[in-house]
Amino acid sequence: MACTLGFLLEKEFKQFFRDPFLPKMAIVFPVIIMLVIPFVANLDFKNINISVIDYDNSPLSQRLIGKIDHSSYFILRSMPKDFGDAMTQMDEYGLDVILEIPKDFEKQFQNSQQPTLSIVANAVDASKAASGDGYLKQIVSSTISEYVEEQGYITPAPNIVVRNMYNTTENYRFFMIPALTVMLIIIVCGALPALNIVKEKENGTIEQINATPIGKITFTFSKLIPYWIMGLVILTIALIIAWLLYGLVPMGSLLIVYANAVLFIFTISAFGLIVSNFSSTMQQSMFIMFFFIMIFVLMSGLLTPVESMPEWAQTLTAFIPPRYFIEVMRAVYLKGSSFADTLPAFYRLGGLTVVLALIAIWSYRKRQ
Repeated sequence: MACTLGFLLEKEFKQFFRDPFLPKMAIVFPVIIMLVIPFVANLDFKNINISVIDYDNSPLSQRLIGKIDHSSYFILRSMPKDFGDAMTQMDEYGLDVILEIPKDFEKQFQNSQQPTLSIVANAVDASKAASGDGYLKQIVSSTISEYVEEQGYITPAPNIVVRNMYNTTENYRFFMIPALTVMLIIIVCGALPALNIVKEKENGTIEQINATPIGKITFTFSKLIPYWIMGLVILTIALIIAWLLYGLVPMGSLLIVYANAVLFIFTISAFGLIVSNFSSTMQQSMFIMFFFIMIFVLMSGLLTPVESMPEWAQTLTAFIPPRYFIEVMRAVYLKGSSFADTLPAFYRLGGLTVVLALIAIWSYRKRQ
């Protein structure tokens, strides 16, 4: 089997590099994506998760919390007792913003002093952090203006101090680039193998191979392994471009990135096999892959945060493999997460891999 697989792999690599289109698709297109998309993507957000630490417990602080709770932009997740608890929740539950109201906040207005409010933003998603900062400042300013006018105080506006965690520069490219590498793997290890297998169907090559003693497992691996290798090569090129062009290096270990990349490559390859099994022509497979790639782009968290989607859409994203690899890439690159931190996403991705592999095996029918 190993000898047969070696000959088939040699055939696949020769066939790939002789093709006038596939080598360009596998190399040039991903590089262009990494060079262009980070400069043109930008977004706005709602449903921003916020926690409020209220050291004052005054009527003014309660009014401010009520305005935040009833805002269409924010979801008040909790009111922790101190900053340490709030930071734990930011890491564990995905908080976007923490508002810290100091002690004697209302009294400082009564004494015509300038109080200070602290906003801590989770700037892994820089665009979402910037939106949250802006919305929160507007709510704070309007609430305090109403209060000052009602009480007849003459006092300066509060001093609002903003701190961004993880992505301190609020650079949106740093949020996009780790996710773009995931889409490159989808194209190289999912779409291209599916097109390649369907092309063999159209040319009648598969029927010739079916007449030989070559088993379905050997044939399938000979089709996938070259793209697995190219997927890892493309990932490496993308990481080098991110470092050289954007100055983005992972805060965590690259071993975590590659371990999850290998698992995701298996996942998306199984998905590509399913598409090829249900496609008779390259045109059919291209339309099917395009349909699902659009779903991956829109619902994986690449562009729109999952938390900003309707609840039914958030439920559907649980079955979308790119979501978990995107979470891992951003966590490792921007937060320096350890392997233990990324294990939940790793396990979910592994479960989807098993399910898709079983479907691919079930749907494959070798013609006798």
